[in-house]
Amino acid sequence: MNNLNQILHIVITILSKWYKLLIILVLFSFVFGLLYILINRLFINPPVDSLLPHNQRRTVSEQYIQLNILNGTNNKGIARQAMNYLRDRGFDVVEINNYESIVKKSFILDLVNDSLSAHNVAYAVGIADSMIHKRIDSSLYLRVSLIIGQDYLQLKPFR
Repeated sequence: MNNLNQILHIVITILSKWYKLLIILVLFSFVFGLLYILINRLFINPPVDSLLPHNQRRTVSEQYIQLNILNGTNNKGIARQAMNYLRDRGFDVVEINNYESIVKKSFILDLVNDSLSAHNVAYAVGIADSMIHKRIDSSLYLRVSLIIGQDYLQLKPFR
């Protein structure tokens, strides 16, 4: 009986030390996770602003970046999925349609020489700045066109 008490005492001592270590590890993981979320949200993937600065608005009612989305793939529903993604983030998607041809890489067209809006849309969907092209057309009321190519699975709306 004495040996059993000694064994039980040793087991309880070991478990109590491991229990304290487990609690410390759980607390450390929780704090580290919160810190990672904060750093990611503020510095790595900050939210993109879909609002236009006051000095870039052409009319009083124009508040949000207006764009159209063109599907440059053979897959149906791609533009609609991107539209839902961007609308959820505050962008004003006024039209979705098919592009004139099939394209391999997605790109952005800056239609009114507003590079800030083009960069905000590119960032929101995960397109590199090098894939922003200018095609100025002042007759359009849109600021940006998003053309989705066959690389769409790499874009944020489709991950």
